Amino acid sequence: MLKSLMVALAGLGLSTIVMAAPPVEGQHYSTLDEPVKTHVEDGKIEVTEAFWYGCPHCYDLESTLNAWVDGLPDDVVFERMPATMGGAWNKHAAAFYAAKELGIQKDLHGDFFDAIHEQGRQLTDPEEIATFFSDYGVSKDEALEALDSFGVKSQVNQAHARMRNMQLMGVPALIVDGRYVVTPSSAGSLDNMPRIAGELVDKVREERAN
Repeated sequence: MLKSLMVALAGLGLSTIVMAAPPVEGQHYSTLDEPVKTHVEDGKIEVTEAFWYGCPHCYDLESTLNAWVDGLPDDVVFERMPATMGGAWNKHAAAFYAAKELGIQKDLHGDFFDAIHEQGRQLTDPEEIATFFSDYGVSKDEALEALDSFGVKSQVNQAHARMRNMQLMGVPALIVDGRYVVTPSSAGSLDNMPRIAGELVDKVREERAN
C-alpha cells in the first residue's frame, strides 16, 4: 500500500513524497514519446541532469545530487547538460563547455555555482568568465579562445537540440536512459529526484534483462 506524507517545501511550492512503492508513470516521472539518443556504450545506463547555473533550484539540488552520483554503480554514467533558453542560459552553457574543453570543468563547476548564488556575480560577460577561469590554471586568452570556439558553439547548439527533444520546459530535470524524465514537481521535491531516478535506473535494468 502506498503511503505518502505531503509536506510543503518552502520557497518551491512543492511537496515531499515518502514513497513505499515504485514510482508511477505520469505521477512521479514522465516518459518521452520518442527516446533521445544517449552518449554511452552498450550496457551502460545514462542519467543526464539538465541544469542552469543561474537556477536557484539547480543550486539547491547540487549537494543531494552529488552525494547520489558518488554512490552510483559502474553501469551508470552521469552527465550534466546545461540548458539553453537564450541570454544568460546560453552564455553559461558556453562557459560549461569551454571549461570542459580546457579540462577544468570538474574543479570549476561547484565554484561557478557558488560565485553566482553566494557572491551575486552574473558571469555572463566573456571577459569576466575568462578572468574566473584564470584561477584554474588557464590563461585568459585560452579561456576567451575556448569560449568563442567552433567546438563550444557546436556543443551549445547540440545541447539546445537535445533539450528540445527531451521536451524540457524548465530545470532542474533528470533524464534516465534518454526516456524517463524526473522533475521537482513530479518527484515532489528536489531531494526526491535522485531517489526516483535511481529507481528508474533499476527499471531500465529489469527491462533490459527481459
